[in-house]
Amino acid sequence: MNAPFTKFSIPVLRWTVGLVVLLASVRFVLSDSAAHFLATAGLPAWIRPVLGGVLFLLPFTALIGGYLLLAVFACAVLLHVLHGQYDVGSLLVYAAAVLVCMGYTKSGPGAFQHERA
Repeated sequence: MNAPFTKFSIPVLRWTVGLVVLLASVRFVLSDSAAHFLATAGLPAWIRPVLGGVLFLLPFTALIGGYLLLAVFACAVLLHVLHGQYDVGSLLVYAAAVLVCMGYTKSGPGAFQHERA
């Protein structure tokens, strides 16, 4: 992957994932069934929007926000599976995108360890 493309594509991926998660989080928190679900799961209503929109999108908190967001996705996958909802593919794709964004650092294209033939 060339350096200019990496400098553009990874931030676009980070912002896209962050905004999609933020919108889904806000929609979830504002839904009628969210209060009941959050009460039974033990999660405060502000946790998903903060992790998706603030911690993951701000560059200086992207790493810690990424780890926290991965933990939220893992808990969400577990809760869905325990409730018999096995369609968790989108959560897995989001988690993979978060991992890619976390793997990219501002140090440049050398942050990726590609094998060259």
